[in-house]
Amino acid sequence: MIYPIVGYGDPVLRKVGQEITAEYPNLKEVIANMYETMYNAHGVGLAAPQVGLAIRLFIVDTEPFSDTDDLSKEEAEQLKGFKKTFINAKILKEEGEEWAFNEGCLSIPDVREDVFRHETITIEYQDENFETKTEVYDGLIARVIQHEYDHIEGVLFTDKIATLKKTLIKKKLQNIMEGKARPDYRMRFAKMK
Repeated sequence: MIYPIVGYGDPVLRKVGQEITAEYPNLKEVIANMYETMYNAHGVGLAAPQVGLAIRLFIVDTEPFSDTDDLSKEEAEQLKGFKKTFINAKILKEEGEEWAFNEGCLSIPDVREDVFRHETITIEYQDENFETKTEVYDGLIARVIQHEYDHIEGVLFTDKIATLKKTLIKKKLQNIMEGKARPDYRMRFAKMK
């Protein structure tokens, strides 16, 4: 089932997600629906708050980035094969140079800005079988994870851009809150409830 994606301005996007257990109702179905929703919207990541659930769950599939021209063959292969579910994630370390990348977000359609993030992360999480893992990621994979992780912390990529840029996109953000955005996927808008 494809969920409507929650738009900018909805309070659920500002909540810190609650940890969950394997007993969370219909968890396998929720995860499957999130993947279906993400693919339908042509995303590379989706966090539970973006579908209205204030829990510590997000999914990532970086395959669409594997076609980017300026990647090494190795990087492209890594991106092509990277699909993971993260439950109760905690970023333990962010290291390396901060680098800019033009980010967007399914909850903030038609807004893209350069965001600076650390190159390498160490993350602890549980997979869909609730096995705890600690892994290190870098490059675009680390960036996508950081973006989705921010969602379960109640943080949006627009919080990480310069004040002047925020001023320039204020009208676009207002339009999203008012339900005037028209992406090619279903959305639920804050002021339209």
